[in-house]
Amino acid sequence: MRFDIMTLFPEVVDCVLGSSIIGRAKQNGIIEVFSHNIRDYTKDKHKKTDDAPFGGGKGMLMSTQPIADCFAAVKSQASGKTRVIYASPRGRIFNHEVARELSEYDNIIILCGHYEGVDQRIIDTIIDEEISIGDYVLTGGEIPACIMVDAIARLVPGVLSDKECYEKESIASGLLEYPQYTRPREFNGLTVPEVLLSGHHENIEKWRLEKSLEITRQRRPELYEKYISEHK
Repeated sequence: MRFDIMTLFPEVVDCVLGSSIIGRAKQNGIIEVFSHNIRDYTKDKHKKTDDAPFGGGKGMLMSTQPIADCFAAVKSQASGKTRVIYASPRGRIFNHEVARELSEYDNIIILCGHYEGVDQRIIDTIIDEEISIGDYVLTGGEIPACIMVDAIARLVPGVLSDKECYEKESIASGLLEYPQYTRPREFNGLTVPEVLLSGHHENIEKWRLEKSLEITRQRRPELYEKYISEHK
């Protein structure tokens, strides 16, 4: 699977996605992640990529030409099923189901906005959909892009050691995750629940489900109700 991120700040993307699990997946050739500096495509002699918005208002708007030419170069390298996304507060909310849906594509291209955003004509002509990571505003689309790539990439076979690593996690299973413990057995007077030391796998799985249900009911009642209705 290939990810292409169009941005004014490729160093942010490269830093976040160049290490840990995603970084290793890149090194092993399981996924490809490329950052593209939009500024490299501007025809302005001062390397300008923005201008004042028509109608007035504060801030600057990213211009059409650099983005359009950057996209043309990126699209020429794409093959297979491709989805083009603009990271935007106006989009549908990103969640695990959206990540699962997008993991079925061969190529994901993400445009990162900055300043006051991008010219609407770019959105109208090259973007398949706008996606938001939450109801708040950030200074740019780089962090949302990295979040989306991380969540999508870990669903690609081979990125994680076993599909159970993501199928039984919080949200992915439909419930929030149960408490987990590791050595030492006792820490500051707190001990590990005896059932986890019993070696009785059926009882352990039962305890984990009970704890997941309890935590989800307390913290995310809407997820709890959905899970219960689907498992009647």
